[in-house]
Amino acid sequence: MDAQSRGRADEIDPADQWVLNPQTGNYELRLDRSAPQSTASSSRATGARRAPAPRTPEPGPGQGRGAAAPRRRSAAPGTEVPGQRGRRGGEAPGRAAQQQAGRRKRKQGKSGKRKVLLWTGGTLALLMVGTATAGYLYYEHLNSNITSVSDDGAGTGGFSKDRAINILLIGTDKRTGEGNEKYGDKNSPGHADTTVLLHVSKDRTNATALSIPRDLITDIPDCETTQEDGTQKTIPGQTGRRFNESLGQSGRTPSCTMRTVTEMTGIKLDHFMVADFNAVKTLTSAVDGVPICLAKDIKDTDSKLDLPAGEHEIQGEEALAFVRTRHAVGFGGDLDRIKLQQQFLSSLMRKLKSNDTLTSPTKLFKLAEAATEALTVDDKISDISKLRDLGLELGKFDMKNLTFATVPVIDNPNEPVGRKATVVLETEKADALFSMVKNDVSLTEVEQKKKDAQQAAKDKQQALLKGERAEASEIRVDVFNGGGPQGSAQKTLDWLQNDEGVFKSTNKGNAPADVAKTQLEYAPNQADQARKLADLMGLPASALKPGTEDAQGLEAMTLTLGPDFRGAGVPITGPAKAPENAVTADKQVCAK
Repeated sequence: MDAQSRGRADEIDPADQWVLNPQTGNYELRLDRSAPQSTASSSRATGARRAPAPRTPEPGPGQGRGAAAPRRRSAAPGTEVPGQRGRRGGEAPGRAAQQQAGRRKRKQGKSGKRKVLLWTGGTLALLMVGTATAGYLYYEHLNSNITSVSDDGAGTGGFSKDRAINILLIGTDKRTGEGNEKYGDKNSPGHADTTVLLHVSKDRTNATALSIPRDLITDIPDCETTQEDGTQKTIPGQTGRRFNESLGQSGRTPSCTMRTVTEMTGIKLDHFMVADFNAVKTLTSAVDGVPICLAKDIKDTDSKLDLPAGEHEIQGEEALAFVRTRHAVGFGGDLDRIKLQQQFLSSLMRKLKSNDTLTSPTKLFKLAEAATEALTVDDKISDISKLRDLGLELGKFDMKNLTFATVPVIDNPNEPVGRKATVVLETEKADALFSMVKNDVSLTEVEQKKKDAQQAAKDKQQALLKGERAEASEIRVDVFNGGGPQGSAQKTLDWLQNDEGVFKSTNKGNAPADVAKTQLEYAPNQADQARKLADLMGLPASALKPGTEDAQGLEAMTLTLGPDFRGAGVPITGPAKAPENAVTADKQVCAK
């Protein structure tokens, strides 16, 4: 069915032919002006209301002569589905139409909203969450848009609703598409330039997006591939190669990248999706721009990005330049670019799942068109209905429970110093992370537990500063220099005795070993002395190191001055707050 051309009759906006059924949470196609059940319709010629026939609805004005009424999904018994709207005014709505319009404006109930979010929420994974489920807007047309490539047995055979889902998202730097030859390497087969493993938990409550650096040195296994002419070819594996060579090079297809990731991580993948330069441009334009924020001006002559510091909404060529830039951020490497891309993807997903997008048939129409034209998927999800089912599963997790992470790596030790262009796995940390994903452990929960533990430790340290204080004359302390400026111990001793009245203090010279930061060790029965000395010297709670009960017999506390020592009498923590006469550069100061 060509819904778009049929919808042009009588100046009807094609997007407005899809109306929301509040009972099902789905958009439904309306090609005539009569309501499906009890909704009144208006006559174009006279403006008079005409009730639909009790059994067989009359053909609408958008249908041909003698045409049968279009087949459409019927509403549930006893429910009303909003009728379609004209593109312009010119119709005098009757009372029933006005009441129907009022119903459209009424806020949906909680269950209806949840259905809408599930229907439109999530799909085509990271770049495409929220779009594929709009695919049945014009099913056959979108089906013809989809480009698929065989997974050559590298995957699981397809996702399942009763287990976790793992999808490999590959951004290729192949210069196909209008206007992309200007980026150079016109005839390059492309590489796996940006790769993200998206893991969605079995219970669909959380997700992990794991970025794999393109310059990671790894082994690429032998790869059975289906070539463009349909022939089968085994591409020999290679050891010690850049990860990005797993796609495009030597005729490798996305299934080779799949196999490489599985061999590296031990994680079996369900599907892959490949996006080229045009995918970034068309998808960001379809949502009318993606919000970003820059802490500094960025001008990158390579990516062509030129933006001042502040907040922006970017789309099209500018969005592509943003995700490609790396020389103007951080240290100018790929790891810094990965952070930028993760921030961009987070923002894009929030935009896709916002009410502004989810409740707009026009935007969903544009997104479905853009996504199906821009992406290449594996042959197990080469049909709109399969993409829709996948989208429903991906849309179930809450954005707050999506955690971005990057595979732990270190500089390649086999490269000359000063020419570090590649990285290798930080094996222990990487294996632990892969194991967590493989065993469906929520990184969101792990991160939260880590934050809770850090906060608990901080609270415990802060508690050390609470309690009674001894008099300065009661403090007994031995002062060591453990990495502070030369003469620090003696200067501190002089200050303590002459200015603060800490007479029972001794200069013990250099410490047995340097410390990273200044620290004060004391026995439990010296806690009141430690709190007083911390007050005098401006020591943070983290500097206090309480001993065990075995240390009760210590005659004096031990103060070891570290590299953070700023001078006798200068608080290590700095002032608690800025002076009242301090001003920031963004405030105008008027002369008095």
